[in-house]
Amino acid sequence: MADRVNVFARFASAVSEWSGRPTIFFAALGLLCIWALTGPYFGYSSTWQALASTGATLITFLMVFILQNAQMRDTRAIQTKLDELILTSNGAQNHFIGIESLDENELKKLNRLLAKAAAADGEARGERLDEVERHVEEAMEQDGVEERRAKAAESSEA
Repeated sequence: MADRVNVFARFASAVSEWSGRPTIFFAALGLLCIWALTGPYFGYSSTWQALASTGATLITFLMVFILQNAQMRDTRAIQTKLDELILTSNGAQNHFIGIESLDENELKKLNRLLAKAAAADGEARGERLDEVERHVEEAMEQDGVEERRAKAAESSEA
């Protein structure tokens, strides 16, 4: 099963990169123009219309899965790199590792708290950062992130 997943991941990456090239865009645009120009020849028939509609629908349907797979892997890689930077930076808050699993409202609240901390000076900044740290811990406890983080650490050590 892992081999199939790996084959799909390589396939998705290749198709994603290939489909994002300007030449592919212009080739698709050319096909669309050819289709439009052949309309009078086929009398704008329902078959002529269905051909374009069906083709576009099928390609779009499949591309959604391929691009989603590539995007998820890219996001995980970026998140892993950021986590590594947090862990290796002096003075960085390790509490932020794993916050990507929090819900949207919690992330917005953290963003607001961090903006307030960034605007503050001296002791006020330290107090704001302590507040952010407490909020992160509370949110992650509620969401069960700590358990998932521990399990992930265990599986990566194995």
